[in-house]
Amino acid sequence: MQTESAQIPTEVIQMVSSHVAWTYRIVPIAVEDGLMKCIAATDEMTSARKAELEFILGRSINVEERDEADLVSHLHSYYRRSEASGPEQVAVDMSKAESFIDDLIKECKDTGSSDIHFEPLEKESRIRIRIDGRLVERYKVPKHEYPSLVNKIKIRANLDIAEKRLPQDGRIAFKEHGDTFDLRVSVLPGLNGEKVVLRILSQDASRLDLKKVGMGEVHLKQYSEAIRKPHGIILISGPTGSGKTTTLYATLKHLNRTDVNICTVEDPVEYTLSGINQVQVKSDIGLTFASSLRSFLRQDPDIIMLGEIRDAETANMAVRASLTGHLVLSTIHTNSAWDTISRLTDMGVPPFLIATTLSLSVAQRLVRKLCVHCKREEPWEEDLLPQTFKKKHKHPSHHYTAQGCSRCHFTGYSGREAIYEMVSINEEVADLIRSGKLDQSALGFSYERLSDQAFALVTGGITSIEETYSLLIDN
Repeated sequence: MQTESAQIPTEVIQMVSSHVAWTYRIVPIAVEDGLMKCIAATDEMTSARKAELEFILGRSINVEERDEADLVSHLHSYYRRSEASGPEQVAVDMSKAESFIDDLIKECKDTGSSDIHFEPLEKESRIRIRIDGRLVERYKVPKHEYPSLVNKIKIRANLDIAEKRLPQDGRIAFKEHGDTFDLRVSVLPGLNGEKVVLRILSQDASRLDLKKVGMGEVHLKQYSEAIRKPHGIILISGPTGSGKTTTLYATLKHLNRTDVNICTVEDPVEYTLSGINQVQVKSDIGLTFASSLRSFLRQDPDIIMLGEIRDAETANMAVRASLTGHLVLSTIHTNSAWDTISRLTDMGVPPFLIATTLSLSVAQRLVRKLCVHCKREEPWEEDLLPQTFKKKHKHPSHHYTAQGCSRCHFTGYSGREAIYEMVSINEEVADLIRSGKLDQSALGFSYERLSDQAFALVTGGITSIEETYSLLIDN
C-alpha cells in the first residue's frame, strides 16, 4: 500500500547516500521518533540485510514492501545512479567504538561470517569479514583511531594492552538474545600496528546433523558403515576452512549415546557437546594432542576424537589407540583421500599398521555456489578446462560466471556446497599399502573423486569453473 503521495522531504532523502540506496535498494520516506520508514522491493529485505542496513545508517528502520517497478521509479526520482560496482565501505565513528564492536559481531553472526579481520595499513585501517570462505572489505577506520579500537578488543579478551611487541591470544564470551558463543582473539604485531582477528566459535551444536553436511546417498552410506565399527581410524583431509571440523562434530553428535564414552582433544573447542568429554589443547603447559591421547587411554574411552594429526607422535598414538580397540576420528592436511595414506607413511607409521588400523580416508572441500540473483550464462569455450581433465569429460554447451550484486556482497557467490571423496580400506587397498605400492592407478575399482563432483556442480550451473579450477587440475 502506497502511503505517501507528496514529495519526500529533502532532509529525509539526504539521510541515505545514493550508493547505499542503490546498493540495498531502499528509499527512505519518513522519520518518526527516530525510526526511519523505508520502501523496498517485495521479499528482498531479509533480516540479515535489515540488520546490516540499520548498522550502516545508525538507526532502526521499518520496511514497507513495494513492487519492483514502484521501487525503481522512486530510486530514479530521488537518487543519481551509483557507478560503484562494489559494497559500501563505511568510515567508522570511533566515539561509539564499544557499540560498533557489538554491532559488528552481530552483523557477522547474522551473515554467517566466520572471521573478522582488523588490519592496520600505511595510511588507514580496514575491517574485513570472511563470507563463504572469502574476505570482503566492509569498513574503514581512521589511522589515529585504530589503536583505541584494538585496546577495547584487548580489554574484552583479558589481554595486556601495554604489550605491543609479542603476539597474544584470548577469548571473548558473547551473548545475544539467548544465543551464546565465543570469539577467539588473535593479536599479531605488524609493520603498521597490531592486526587482530576474531574467530566466531558457535557453541550451538543443535543444527549439526550428519545427514545435512552435504554427503550424497552413496557417501553417507559408506561413511555410516565406517563409524559403526567398534575400532579403527577415520581421517578427514582437506585445507583449512574445508568443513572438516563440522563433519567431525556432526559425527560425534550422531554417535553420542549414554552407553558410550567419547573423549575429544581440540584446538580450539568450537562446539560444546553435552555428554562428551572435551579437552582444550594448551601447548604452553604441555597439554598437547599426543599427551592428551596418552591420558585418554587410561580413561576407558570407546570413541576418541583428535582435532588434528599434526606430527609423528600423534599419528603413532592414534594407531596405538585403534589397535587397543578404540574408534579414532581425526583430521589431517592432505590434498586427496589417497594422499592421506602417503602422509601417514611420511610421518613414520609402518605400512602394515596403516593397513590394519585405517578404516576410511575422506577428503572434503567446500565449493562456493553462484548467487542465483546475478549469475550469468556464457557460451562454452575450448580453453576453459585443464587439458588433462578435458580429455576425460565432455563439456556442456554453456556455463555460468559470477557477477556480483548487493545480495551476495558483490562476490558473485552465496552459500557453499560440500563435496566428498572416500576410500574405504578393504582387502585390496590394504594389500597395496602393505606392499608399499601407493599408486592409486593400481586399484581394481574406481571411486568418485573431488574433481568429478566439482565438474558436476559446474555443468549443473551451481558454481563456476573459476571456483573449481584447482580441483579440476588435481584430477
